[in-house]
Amino acid sequence: MELQPAPNWGTIPRMLRDQVANHPGAEVVQGRSLSGDPVTLTLADLVGQAAEVARGLMALGVEVGDRVAIWAPNTPEWVVTAYGLWDAGATVAPLSTRFKGIEAAELLRKAEAKVLFVAEGFMGTSYLGMLGDAAGEPVGGRPYAELPDLEYVVPYGPVRATPATARHGVLAWDAFVSAGAVVSPEAAEERALSVSGDDLGEIMATSGTTGTPKGVMLHQSQLLRGYWDWAEIVTLTENDRYPIIAPFSHGFGINAGLLACVLKRATMMPIAQFRPDELMDLIERDRVSILAGAPAMFFKILEELNGGQRDVSSLRVLICGAAAVPPELIRTLVDRIGLERMINAYGLMEGTVVSMTRPEDPVEVIAGSTGRAVPGVSVRVVDDEGKDLPPGERGEILVGGYGVMRGYWKEPEKTAETVNAEGWLYTGDIGMLDGDGNLAIVDRKKEMFISNGFNGYPAEIEALLLHHPDLAQVAVIGVPDPKTGEVGWAYVVPRAGAAVDPGAVISWARENMSNYKVPRRVFLVDALPLNANGKVDKPLLRVWAAGG
Repeated sequence: MELQPAPNWGTIPRMLRDQVANHPGAEVVQGRSLSGDPVTLTLADLVGQAAEVARGLMALGVEVGDRVAIWAPNTPEWVVTAYGLWDAGATVAPLSTRFKGIEAAELLRKAEAKVLFVAEGFMGTSYLGMLGDAAGEPVGGRPYAELPDLEYVVPYGPVRATPATARHGVLAWDAFVSAGAVVSPEAAEERALSVSGDDLGEIMATSGTTGTPKGVMLHQSQLLRGYWDWAEIVTLTENDRYPIIAPFSHGFGINAGLLACVLKRATMMPIAQFRPDELMDLIERDRVSILAGAPAMFFKILEELNGGQRDVSSLRVLICGAAAVPPELIRTLVDRIGLERMINAYGLMEGTVVSMTRPEDPVEVIAGSTGRAVPGVSVRVVDDEGKDLPPGERGEILVGGYGVMRGYWKEPEKTAETVNAEGWLYTGDIGMLDGDGNLAIVDRKKEMFISNGFNGYPAEIEALLLHHPDLAQVAVIGVPDPKTGEVGWAYVVPRAGAAVDPGAVISWARENMSNYKVPRRVFLVDALPLNANGKVDKPLLRVWAAGG
């Protein structure tokens, strides 16, 4: 298929202004606010509310390049805040609502975030309370002693008076917007138009296999190009209605959702809480035309269709990400629903969009590969010595081109370990190319496991578990699980003299870690097995796990 080149916007603020100048009434957001009220935003609404956010940030002293964090579920508030940050020239640093206090504090500290927007009280959770437990008391006019760069916290909506919200630097939303009155609309517009395509648009958190959070730096121009091409291949248009189920804190949610929809004037429907059992209601009620998810979601659609009369005729495109899709599932979906296309794709935080299947591809290519490299991106498969392998042979996937990250935030050594001097990104993923250039992902990074679609990194989970006062050593592996795909098992060595109960460790983990990181089982051992190099022998742990 022939792709239309991205307009010469250069920056996200200029893109937004061009869109609103030509299509002010296009509805780009339809959803519910954090208070539950229905919200519809046109492009004109979005640019106006984003400007208010930008003025508020400028009043707080936010400069171009400053990092601003958002800790909230997918809602219209998140969308408005993100575009306001970009207008102010700030860099978005998203936090997952699955994070607990320790995790959030680590990433806020790493990104040196100056302002935090937060959905305090969402689902009965005090995010600020958790953060306070992890980051200390207020000091010197700042809300948290152990977050020296964080100056302000802005909870969405009315702020209920609690110890967590009564800290220095906590500013109610209305007060934040009102504070922006000292910044003229002209000054805010000048700031938005001064943003450069080389300015960072996002710092996305990824832990990789090192156990410590790293910030992937992505600049505005590469985000615009990557997700314009993504949207072109998907054939996203202003007539589409697209529920954004992937969290905005994830690269897919913010870029292939929040950004792509405005690029193409499609109606995004932010989903704060996705419930699989309500999937068919969502499709019927909202006349969904684009749906992205894992194969399990598409099997759910077929189950519902086989069980009764459901109208899913609005669906025209389904998108899967790097997962193996049974060919029969694709054929059945196309026959039963009348899909225009199903797309498989591969991307990663450090490499943006890498490969996608195309509309003309046969079912076998869509089912067995992630398609060909997108324009401007190159893919190689190499052996352990870095030599290119012929089609059909497995090796590490290398990615080159405009989509490769600028690097890890303030970690040049780790950047150099991942991106070589010629600009090739070593993904750590194992794959193979066929004769037509279609890329199949055949294995994942050595240690990573995927639970319910979320990447679990054992080194990160081990580092979190070592916050437990009674644990001296921890080793985590991923094991197969029929319900979630994979789960973590933890082998732990207690501190001297400590009496450790595995169930209590799991309970502690539930209180302090995202649920997908919580180990399903915990085993007490006197010592962790080591290999000849003195490292934990994880292959042996997998043998233990296989033996029960």
